[in-house]
Amino acid sequence: MKLFSCPTCGNRLYFENQQCLSCGTMVAFSAPEDRFIPLPSGGYFACANGAECACNWAVTTDGLFCEACVLNRTIPDLSVDGNRARWIEVEAAKRRVIYWLMRRGLAVVPKASSGDEAGLAFAFLADGFGAGLAEERILTGYESGLVTLNLAEADAPYREMMRIEMGERYRTLLGHFRHEIGHYYWDRLIRDDPEWLDRARALFGDDTLDYAQALQRHYDEGPPARWEGSFITPYAASHPWEDWAETWAHYMHISDTLEMVAVLNMPLGRLNVESAEELPPNEGDFADKPAIAPEMPDLVSPEAFDDLLARWLVLAEAANCINRCMGMRDLYPFVISDMVSEKLRFVHELLAEKGGFPA
Repeated sequence: MKLFSCPTCGNRLYFENQQCLSCGTMVAFSAPEDRFIPLPSGGYFACANGAECACNWAVTTDGLFCEACVLNRTIPDLSVDGNRARWIEVEAAKRRVIYWLMRRGLAVVPKASSGDEAGLAFAFLADGFGAGLAEERILTGYESGLVTLNLAEADAPYREMMRIEMGERYRTLLGHFRHEIGHYYWDRLIRDDPEWLDRARALFGDDTLDYAQALQRHYDEGPPARWEGSFITPYAASHPWEDWAETWAHYMHISDTLEMVAVLNMPLGRLNVESAEELPPNEGDFADKPAIAPEMPDLVSPEAFDDLLARWLVLAEAANCINRCMGMRDLYPFVISDMVSEKLRFVHELLAEKGGFPA
């Protein structure tokens, strides 16, 4: 993620802005051009969902849906009290994910039909959705290009209750989308490519293992002993597909955050000092190591992963320390072991080959 500029006055804009707070210009984000444009503007219109879910993306034909909203198969029932507010939260998280995918040159194509596995679609449902389904519980998940999200995840109390119940360290709407979209890109980028599939199985394990049985075993018995050495989360240990999706989600967390840090020109601490004589005098513990420059980490070349990970480890430690000073949970409460590092490297190299990163 990065920062943007007002097309009228040049003031800073954030990804969620619909109006420049400096000059008052109404703006919309043009995803293909990666910039904000003023509204009204010749040839540009607000997304048809603008008034419904606060979508701030632009379209080139009045009445059409933007690149993110056109992916929706099922939206919340807006006659239910609170659902509009929940949908606004859901769409804000989804747009960040779609933007990340587009920025990395990955295909984001709407499903043409229920049988279209190559296309992508989203369904936002609530427990008891539909006539005669009062006992139905909606499970957030993925199947054949369709990402389903339980709308209750937009409510912070519910999300925290589920986080505790599931023994999770982290649970957000953004995290849900990043995880489920990982399943989609396994199918698109790995499943039908023998070379990458062999490499994936060497790292993540045999994906032909019975998925339902593996999940049931995970819920009955929990993760294996010393899972931390091989997996980023306990859930990742349940099945190779879940290991992949969790790893993919964390790569999205890491790369997106590091891009913002670089845009903000934040130096990331210091690494790899040769001797104490190299240290500047009287600058305290954080002067222990030479500074990492704040430039944008390389997300294109396969060999750049080590630098990206080094930056992340410094940032995560600093952010966790700051959060503790505020009495908050760690921002990134995870340990990246050597094995997890290699799995993240796999995602980086896959995207370097099959994606891109436009300027």
